[in-house]
Amino acid sequence: MSLPLVIEAAQLAQQLQNPQLLILDLSSQENYDKGHIPGAVHVDAARLLCGSQPVPNKLPSPLQLNELFSAIGLSDDTQVVVYDDQKGPLAGRMIWTLHCVGHQNCSFLNGQLQAWVSAGLDLETTANQPTPGYFEASIDTSLIADVDYILSQLDNDQCAIWDARTEAEYKGEKVVNARKGGHIPGASWYEWTDSMISAEDSRLRDTDSLISELAARGISRDKEIITHCQTHRRSGLTYLVARHLGFDKVRCYDGSWFEWGNLPDTPVEK
Repeated sequence: MSLPLVIEAAQLAQQLQNPQLLILDLSSQENYDKGHIPGAVHVDAARLLCGSQPVPNKLPSPLQLNELFSAIGLSDDTQVVVYDDQKGPLAGRMIWTLHCVGHQNCSFLNGQLQAWVSAGLDLETTANQPTPGYFEASIDTSLIADVDYILSQLDNDQCAIWDARTEAEYKGEKVVNARKGGHIPGASWYEWTDSMISAEDSRLRDTDSLISELAARGISRDKEIITHCQTHRRSGLTYLVARHLGFDKVRCYDGSWFEWGNLPDTPVEK
């Protein structure tokens, strides 16, 4: 079973009876209980974070990932489809996390649950329990950027830093949970929501428009991309977008501004 990285609701509906399919719902427990795609398993989005100080939003440890993916029964043959109730950032972060442990058979539901509902497809309210298995994580560090790596790339014109936060955060006009505001020197701003059709329709815009707009900001497929936001939630979506557009070299700075903006010696531009 092989599905594209970004899947439409109608495509997913045709696969619901496939035994290799595992649908993950990263919505709140309350929203999952109200209605979810038939067969979907609820996963607490907090399990995508390490949860430990000083930067709790970083990638979980291999042990934590082993526990998570064993609990949901992930195997090499599993085709994962993921969605959330926040327009896609948590689903994108799950895709990145799966890629980090070498699992490429994963798809992002375009437009999230609303797209499923808009297509006239049924929901269920019965909670689904996965069949646990055994999973041993091995982390692909080429998908992760840390502070030292970013500092080493600041003068590299073949590396582009994609800041997915709001313009006010990028300019330092709004500071969230940090000692200082602004952006990483040389970073390009393209807000995560700009990749969507509209505020009411969270499906991704057409690829040609996205590629053109990103290239105008210096974010192009010939470069290595490092994407981040405040806690690597919103940049979960921008990672997904970059991979969907054919960007081959994409890293996520999982420490994001929560780490960079609280370190005393990291350089900042406004």
